[in-house]
Amino acid sequence: MNLDQLAHQPCQPRKGAADALAAADLAAGLSALPGWALTADNHAITKDFRFPDFHHTLGFINAVGFMANREDHHPDLEAGYGHCRITWSTHDVGGLSMNDLICAAKVEALLKR
Repeated sequence: MNLDQLAHQPCQPRKGAADALAAADLAAGLSALPGWALTADNHAITKDFRFPDFHHTLGFINAVGFMANREDHHPDLEAGYGHCRITWSTHDVGGLSMNDLICAAKVEALLKR
């Protein structure tokens, strides 16, 4: 699976351990997502994004928020002047699901525009 294939998939409702990503699927997905990494507890993926100023950071956050609402899958965001950290996880599966990889790929697609 590559970045474009992930970015063109819609998120689906995911609940319970059956929808959690298997280790091999997670590794394959992460290999397609430049700069994304597992958190220390292995329950989320995260990436820091850098921008020249707060104006660009806020525009990025708004674009991510619009996409997240459309997909009905929402990240944790930490932001400051010139940077934003996005963390994806699926609380209903207790870790990572395909939705997290899909949304991370959609974030990357936003930056290509």
